Amino acid sequence: MEPVNNNMAPPLTSKGELVYKETTRLRFFAIPWPFRHFEIYENDIVEISGLLSIEENDCYMYKVADVKLTRTFLQRIMGLSTIICYLASDASGDKLIMKNIKHGKDIKDYILSQSEKCRLARRTVNTQNLSYQGADMDGDGIPDMFE
Repeated sequence: MEPVNNNMAPPLTSKGELVYKETTRLRFFAIPWPFRHFEIYENDIVEISGLLSIEENDCYMYKVADVKLTRTFLQRIMGLSTIICYLASDASGDKLIMKNIKHGKDIKDYILSQSEKCRLARRTVNTQNLSYQGADMDGDGIPDMFE
């Protein structure tokens, strides 16, 4: 599945154009399992799951802090992947896991680059707390743990 090229930037409040639509697949035969699928838009990732009652979980693209791709031996044989999106400050959890999907490498690369574009468009800065123990609370230039 090829990403859609769009010259116009979508508004920050809309989902944007649908870029990828992937369905979770059975591990052994790579058959689509219709009870869980993902829609990846320019500004949003949507997880839809369920058969009789449907649950829809949205996550803004700018909240994706990091993306990880894993492939077990069976997934490699069947051409499947698992993508783990680590989310910053999302009420639905700290991870979004897309298991047993095709086009894993393409989707991972797209999410990683698009999340950075969305952060820049929203002027959102993603900071990390590297070490609280090395804090300099009195402002003398020496971390307090070494004084």
